Amino acid sequence: MKQKILVTGSNGQLGSELRDLAPQYPQYDFVFTGQKELSITDDDALNDFFEKNRPNFCINCAAYTAVDKAEEAAGQPAANLINGEAVGYLAKTCSRYHTKLVHISTDYVFSGNETRPYTETDATGPINVYGASKLKGEELASAHTNAVIIRTSWVYSSYGKNFVKTMVKLMGEREQLNVVSDQYGTPTYAADLAGAILQIIGSGRWEPGIFHYSNEGKISWYEFALAIKQIINTGCDVKAISTQEYPTPAKRPASSVLDKTKIKKIYALEIPDWKESLEICLTKMLSSDNNRIS
Repeated sequence: MKQKILVTGSNGQLGSELRDLAPQYPQYDFVFTGQKELSITDDDALNDFFEKNRPNFCINCAAYTAVDKAEEAAGQPAANLINGEAVGYLAKTCSRYHTKLVHISTDYVFSGNETRPYTETDATGPINVYGASKLKGEELASAHTNAVIIRTSWVYSSYGKNFVKTMVKLMGEREQLNVVSDQYGTPTYAADLAGAILQIIGSGRWEPGIFHYSNEGKISWYEFALAIKQIINTGCDVKAISTQEYPTPAKRPASSVLDKTKIKKIYALEIPDWKESLEICLTKMLSSDNNRIS
């Protein structure tokens, strides 16, 4: 019998990229669920679903990702439930049914005070509600099951809402854009992360713990925007501004570059450079038969 992979939150960026990759992995049966098919916040529903489907692996892409809204009174409970408590429900269910869990976390679990890349053993210290809720999810996943937890950063795709799609849209509408130049990190093309997860599952080597994954390199949001401008060849003028000039409800880490040494060594991953992957994504995004800017 084929092994079964359950993908929760499959309508988002990462879930959609996993759906695109699934036909290349005929050795697995994939079960893709969104909130309508399976809410990870419902403990009983999780148990019933696992009892019926018995997945061998679960890739949890479900998350509350509205970073600024999480700071609001209305958003904070949802962030804490979906990113925190519900991960505990899912991990407990995975443990009960001997399902290996891959859980996706974030660079926002760090304060951003370090100038060097963060390793998996560095002290955490989230500076916003979103980061704190994701850290809680990590803790609950680790407590209930032998999960592989992957922290990632600055995720983008031709699917969903993200920085790249926003920049392409605004560059087509405006003559000038202001972009923060003093926050540093590394973009992650969701298709690359999806491929890495499936490589981990197919490796036959399961080492639980926390891992870091993003594309290679270190840039600011401003440099990211400049690269997008160059690739799509637009005349929009991109100006550098400081974080202080662009206040947001949620504070962002000043530097949250992730060290990928561990995941590359244990799972023999080759990670593309950020600009190489950006070019691939933009080509896909802007192709005449696959225009997903809106």
